[in-house]
Formats: sequence, C-alpha cells, structure tokens
Amino acid sequence: MGLLSDPNRRRALISLLTRLNAPICVVCYMAGVAWFMGLAFEPFTLRTYMSENAMGSTMVEERFPAGERALATGREFSAHKKKVGGMPVDWLVKTMQDRGLEVFTQRFSRTLPFPDENKERYMVKGTNVYGILRAPRAPRTEALVLSAPCTPGDHNNQAVGLLLGLAQYFRNQIYWAKDIIFLVNEHDLIGMQAWLEGYHHTNTTGMNWSPLQGRGGSIQAALSLELSSDVITSLDLVLEGLNGQLPNLDLANLFYAFCQKIGVVCTIQGKLQRNDWDSVSGYSHSVQTLMLMVMKQASGRPWGDHGLFLRYHIEAATIKGINSFRQFKRDATTIGRLLEGMYRKLNNLLERLHQSYFFYLMPSLSHFVSIGYYMPAFCLLAVILLQALDLWVQIATPQESSPGVLSVLTPLVISHLTGVALYTLPTRFQEMAVEHFPVSETEAVVLTAIAVYTAGLALPHNTHRCLGTEQGWKVLKLVALLYLAVLLGCTALINFSLGYILALTLVPAAAFVTPNLPKVLSAFIMVILSPACTLLYSVFFFQELQEAPVSFQDGWLLYLSVISQGILDHFLYGSLVYPLIALLVYPCWLLFWNILFWK
Repeated sequence: MGLLSDPNRRRALISLLTRLNAPICVVCYMAGVAWFMGLAFEPFTLRTYMSENAMGSTMVEERFPAGERALATGREFSAHKKKVGGMPVDWLVKTMQDRGLEVFTQRFSRTLPFPDENKERYMVKGTNVYGILRAPRAPRTEALVLSAPCTPGDHNNQAVGLLLGLAQYFRNQIYWAKDIIFLVNEHDLIGMQAWLEGYHHTNTTGMNWSPLQGRGGSIQAALSLELSSDVITSLDLVLEGLNGQLPNLDLANLFYAFCQKIGVVCTIQGKLQRNDWDSVSGYSHSVQTLMLMVMKQASGRPWGDHGLFLRYHIEAATIKGINSFRQFKRDATTIGRLLEGMYRKLNNLLERLHQSYFFYLMPSLSHFVSIGYYMPAFCLLAVILLQALDLWVQIATPQESSPGVLSVLTPLVISHLTGVALYTLPTRFQEMAVEHFPVSETEAVVLTAIAVYTAGLALPHNTHRCLGTEQGWKVLKLVALLYLAVLLGCTALINFSLGYILALTLVPAAAFVTPNLPKVLSAFIMVILSPACTLLYSVFFFQELQEAPVSFQDGWLLYLSVISQGILDHFLYGSLVYPLIALLVYPCWLLFWNILFWK
C-alpha cells in the first residue's frame, strides 16, 4: 500500500509500466496462447470424478432384455411414418397407451423469418407426442425426460423404437421415485422448443403452440437419444447447448461410468479415448478434441435437442449412436441397459445436480479443464488494459487543449447505429431485395448483412472531420480499449470459448492501431482481424478439425450458410451470438477502424 500511496513511487511505477507496455502486452499475448494450448496436455488437466453422492456408485443391475423387440417397434414406426408422410401421431398415441402411459399431444406452428434452406422449410407445423409414467413411490413432484426426435427419412427410427421399449420395461418396475416423460418431438429443435415453452408456461420466441394437457413434476434431467442403426460401435456424448451452456459435469461422468461398466466404446466430439498423451500424436488428438468443443461452444447454437433444456436449468445431454468400421458392435439391448442404469441413478437424486462443475472444457471423457485452469489464458490476452494506462498518462499531461465530448460521442454513436443497421436491416429488407435482385429470401438476408457490414467501413472513419485536436484519437482509443476489455470479459464469463476466439483477433488489432501507420497495409491487417473474417477462418478450421476439409468455394458457401443459421438461431431459439456480434463487437471494432483513418 505504501507503494501506491507515495506519489513519487506511484509515478515511478506508472513510468515503468508505460515504458514496458509493448513488450509486456506481446509476452502476455503469447503466454495466453501457450497456456490455452497447454490445457490439452493430460498432466495439466483434472481426472473426472463423480461429485454427487447419490450417483457415486454404479452398483445397479441392468436387466433390460427387449432390444430386438425395440428394433421391431422402430421398423413399425418407420413404416407408419412413410405411410402418413411425417409423424404418425395416431399410431404413437395408441402404442404409448398400450404401454400403460398417460399420453398427450401438442400441436405447434412456426413461421420462420426467412426460409431455412438447409432443411427446406419455412412454414413449420407439427405435433409432439409424449407419455408420462407416473412415479409409484413418490408424490410426483419431480420428473426425468427421455426424448427422441422424429426426423425425415430413415433417420432415428431405432431411437424411437428403443424409447418405446424402455417405456414398456420401465412401466413394470416399482422403484421409480420420479415421473418419467417419454417424448417424441417433430421438427427437431422447433418441436422441442414448443414443448419446453408449453411445459414451463413461457413464450419467449413467438411460437404458436397448444397448451399441454398433461404435466409431470419439475424436470431434473433429460437425455435425447439419436440412433439410426440396429447396431452401434460407439456412443458419442454431445454437451454443447444454447449460448454455450453446458450441463453439470456429473451428467457426463455418469455416462462415462456406465459406458466403462457395460463395456461400450464412448466418444466425445466423435473422438476416441487415447492413453498415449505423452506422444505428439496423442497430444494432437487431445488438442483437436478440445478445440472442437471450443468451436461448438463458441457458435452459441444448440448441437442437439438437449441444448434447449439448459436454458430452463435442466441438466441435459444428447447421446448419439455411431456405426462405423470399428469392431465390437453393440446391439440395442446393450444401449437400453446403459440408459436404464443412467435413469436409475438419476432417479436416486435428492436434489438437482449442482455439486460438480458447470464451466469446463473436455479434451477427453476421462479428463476435464475447470474454469480456474482456463480463465488465466483469457486474462493474459486481456492485458491490453496496460495500453489504456499508457494512454491515460499521455492524456493527463496535455500539450494542447483537451478534446471535447464530441470526439468520443460522435464515432460511438455512428458505430453503434451501423451495428443496429446490421442487426435489423437483413430481415426487414429481404422482400425488397428479392423484388429487385434474382436471389432467394435466404440469400437476400445474408447478402444484405454482408452489404451493411461492408458499407459500415466507409462511415466512421469520416467522423474525424467533426473533431478538433490531436488528442482526440487518444481519448477515443482509451474509451475503445476499456469498452473492448469489458465486452470481452463479460462475453468470456457467459461463453468462454466465444470470448477467447474474439480476443485472439481483436486484441492484436486494438493494440497496434494508431493514425500514424501506413494506411493500406494497416487497413488490410485490420480487415483480416475483423469479426467477419474471424468467422470465415473458424468455418475452415472447424472443417479441418472434423477431418473434412473443404475447398475455398465450398467453404465460402458454408460460410454463407453459417451466417444464415446464426440469424435463424437467434430468432427461433434466442441465441445471443448474432446480436452480440452485430450490436457490440462490430461497433467496437469500428472504433479502432476509425482511429486508423484519423487525420
């Protein structure tokens, strides 16, 4: 405290920090990248363990015997689905009633803001069917959910068959202390969103749905099953939900424990578990797995039907059956026993899952990285605040008159108005664009967004004409640096992966930009470090991580598709990534673009 209270020592400390500003920022940035890459090294990670005492032991005898019967039911479901050309509602209702469930249906409809060309839909109408197995040994105040989406074609028929088989088997057991809801939802995430809104009496997305006639207790946990083959070689666990939310780590630990017990090969991000962490290939494998999770979490989209449960504080995950060239094929009976064991353990819960981590990254199913380990990597990138201190010292010792409020207010207002245009115009002007140009509505939305983004580059750098002094750009950069630090910090707290990826590109741009740099070269560097280019790199990098590289032309089409899906996810499910980029990140970047062209 004496160092800070003594004016002479305080001035000496400030002088030292300002002199070492640039090297400190460079070293911290490199250290932040190195720290993050080190998170995939197994000795630096924690081994997974069960924190919830009620689920700590896997001493449950799984006896589900009806795998073949479940597959036969799945084939019957497929035949009725083809016959009616969609969800066979009447057949499902009768089949669930025959299994002793209380069966209800829910109709829903949704008009998309523009057509979803990936799934070829615009006006969506469907029906959800769900059956409730009432708990015989409890007051029915809590519930668990097992869901299987009804998808077009031959996909996921086996999952519906297994769901119905488990419903019949569970009906004959007397140890259930929670209601179990068996849900078959139509139109994947849209149907799931309608059912969750109806169950919780909320309507956050403007969807039309009929009220639910039957409800269970408060939902404690949920699993979504995706299975499209009679046999599987491995089960993949999907955790990433809406806006980067993750379920409690104990749910992943429970899945891994039962896979180990029953002998099922389990994966995460489609990657097998490897033990050669001390080799280059083993470390590279862990990095790929970790980066895939980071990329998926940063997208902010739900990567399975489970992703929408998380916004209601319901711990949920999606289990995908994969049938590949690997050996050790497993049948539906084995998968049914694994699900039986997991639900029996979840049935033992005395309270919601809360003792383990909600903020984590996983380089493998047996190891995880907690928030206390990965957050320093972001903090090292954010040392850019030292530049703000340097600018503060320069402004505090003026050699000319201090700039007025307009020197900051004008570019701030113009940049944010540009962001508002980027957020609102693409969906509002799509009809006008379709009338005047030979493009579809989806293409009109994406191209309008790109046009507004590009046009915005010409606006803010003209604002210096309204301003007066040389000090103006320093004040603006000081404000922009503080703005960026707060923005990235808040983003990282909500969605670490998104905050870290943005920091990787925005921090260097913010650090080097001044009006005294060569304009052409600096403008080129600023553009390649902009949010739009960051998204473009991410698309290609994600394809490389999935071992499915694409050409530049295919990558560009995929990039346009990602933009349209990001806008759709915002309007359909409430994803925050698109408004965050349009209303905050892009305007913040425009402030630094304005500084570059200051005269």
